Order: sequence, then C-alpha cells, then structure tokens
Amino acid sequence: MADALPLADVRILDFMWVMAGPAATRMLADYGATVVRIESPTRVDTARTLQPFHNNTPGPDSSGLFGNCNAGKLGISLDLGNPRSREVVFDLLRWAQVVTESFSPKAMRAWGYDYESLRKVKPDLIMVSTCLMGQSGPLSRIAGFGNMAAAISGFHNLTGWADRQPAGPFGAYTDYVSPRFTAMAILAALDHHRRTGEGQYIDQSQAESSLHFLSPAILDYTVNGRIQSRAGNSDREFAPHGVYPAAGEDRWIAIVCQSDSQWRSLCSAIKRADLANDSRLATAAGRREHSAEIDEAISAWTREMGAGAAEAFLQSRAIAAHQVQNSAQIARDPQMAHRGHFVEVNHSTLGKTFVEGPRARLSRTPARVRSAAPFVGEHTQHVLENILHYDEERITDLVAAGVFG
Repeated sequence: MADALPLADVRILDFMWVMAGPAATRMLADYGATVVRIESPTRVDTARTLQPFHNNTPGPDSSGLFGNCNAGKLGISLDLGNPRSREVVFDLLRWAQVVTESFSPKAMRAWGYDYESLRKVKPDLIMVSTCLMGQSGPLSRIAGFGNMAAAISGFHNLTGWADRQPAGPFGAYTDYVSPRFTAMAILAALDHHRRTGEGQYIDQSQAESSLHFLSPAILDYTVNGRIQSRAGNSDREFAPHGVYPAAGEDRWIAIVCQSDSQWRSLCSAIKRADLANDSRLATAAGRREHSAEIDEAISAWTREMGAGAAEAFLQSRAIAAHQVQNSAQIARDPQMAHRGHFVEVNHSTLGKTFVEGPRARLSRTPARVRSAAPFVGEHTQHVLENILHYDEERITDLVAAGVFG
C-alpha cells in the first residue's frame, strides 16, 4: 500500500515506564509499529504525575510528558503481581516480536519475565532492557532518573560557572538522549532477525549511551590529560560566545562568532569599530581573554534591541544569532509550524490536545501520529479480543480473577 508505514509489521510488547523507555517506543509507533503498553492498575506511572498538565489541571491523563511519550500506542491494564496475568503476558509474548522494559534489573527477574525465561517461550525473541546503569556491575541496582545518570556520567561537572556549584543540563538529561539509541538498537536487532531468524538481548545503560555526547571532553583527557571544567556560556574555541540581554523583561539573544571575519562583522553591526581595530581582540584566544569587556559592549547594544529584531539584523550579516524563546514562543514559532512539529490529537478523556510530531521527515515513508496516548487500560478489551482473540467467557474469567485491576 502506498500509505503503509515502514514498521507496520513490527509488534512490540512494551513494559516501559516514565520517560527514557517510552520515548523510544513512541518513535517506533510513529513509523507504524503496533505497541501494546502494559500499565499497572495499582501503581501509577510516574510520568502521569509530572507537569505540565492539560489546562493546568493535574490528573492521570493530563500529563503533557506522558501524552508525548505514549502517543500512538495501545494501552492495557494488567496486574503483574496476579498469577493469572501470566497467561496474558505469555500470549502477548507469542504475538510480539520485541519485548521492551525499563525497570531496574531485579523487577523483571522477580516476575519471571527476564530474557532467559521469556526466550523459553519464544526462542527468537528480541528483548531490550534499558535502565540507568545497565543490567550488571556494581552500580546496576541503582534506580533513578536521567538527572542522576547525567551527574554520574560527568555532565554536571561541565555545566555551570567556574565560581559556582555545578548546574547540570536542564531536566533529566539522559532520559532525553538515550531513547534515540534504544530505538536504533531495536531496529538493528530487527534487521538482524529478518536476515538470520535470530533474536537477541539488548542490555542498554542509559548513562553509557549518553556518554557519546561527552566524547570531546573524554578524548581531551585521554590524549592530553586535561580535565575540562565549567565555563559558563563561553566556548573553548569560539569567541564571543554567550547569551545577552535584549529589550523587554527576561528577553535574551544567543550570539556566537565562529571566525575572525564574523567578529569584525559583529563589531560593524554594533557600531564598535574600535573593537574591530583592537589588536588584542584579533584572535579568538585574545577575545576569550578579554571576554568581560566584549560581553559588556555587546550587551549595551542588545539591550536597545528587541530579541527578534536583533536576531534578524545579525543573521542578515551572517552572524550566528537566535533569540532565546520560552515555551509559549516556541509553540507559535513559524518554523515549527511550517514543519508541523506540534500535532493536534483527540484524546479520549481530554478532547483536543497536542503532542510533538515525528522528529525526522522521510520522503518515501513519512511517519505520522496515529492517536493520543491511552488512558489506563483504554485498549484492554480491544487487545484481548482482536489481538489475542479471547472469547467472552475467557475475558470474563480473567476479569473475575482481578487480572486487570
């Protein structure tokens, strides 16, 4: 079919929760994978409790984070502590090609759903376990979120100002980085399965995956023995490089000069020929040494300009600059609108709401958001009847046993 999505034949049984795991399977759902997501009827997913909330009203279906990470998935409610739930899990296992989970290492083993147990039922199973530090080693039992993984991986030591405490990157940083690696690992395992018929186990450490983004710092130490440290908004190569105040309340613009010619263009733009002719500032090294003087001169100019006007003015002169946007501004950003980045979906309990669209646009097989995130147990009946083909008597028996909460 011309409009078929490229992963339409992929079937995923998803035990993921919170952020790092669900964000990965959301990407695959956008490209057509059928993702059946299991949620506990007694233990609410932490992501459902996190802001921002739809219409600023807390509720189990209102979390923007949860909605964004789980759009396009089928949601079923299943009490994994109930022994009768095992027959449902194993039937879903036989249906699925891939099983995904993001608990600490002990959880799936305690339920008897670890890889060695599941592959006895489905020998060609692909399974991914993604957690903070991986499934083995002295730190494997550490449970936590991406802010902890960012700290232990070294990101906090590099972010902030030298004379202040580490600031750390915004949010639970590795929760937003590692899902890209999770999705790629699953696709690689699926490709291997299609060529060989073999399944495999993917043991992913979110901290290790995110270390790729510290490669320059790690290489600097490995080769030069130099430990990089906090440097605020400055850069070790480019100067000036910073965020400067613009006209208005809490308005800012980021500016960077990548070359000496861009520096001279900036001096011309802000009408400071004296700086362009100052031999001390002719090189990036000299500009870094005198950064306070330069930042004061730039700030004096930007304070008189609106952030948007300064951005357009500088960009027209081939100087890298962009206004610092808040969430309201980015939601109205014309570039984001042109790209269709924010997608309106119809939620079963909230009505119209928004999620982010697919991050990449494939010309021949474009992705699409097919539905909003499910409320707890929204698709239980559908999955039992149309995927597992249970009859009414069997479903009634499982309901009476309390399997679905």
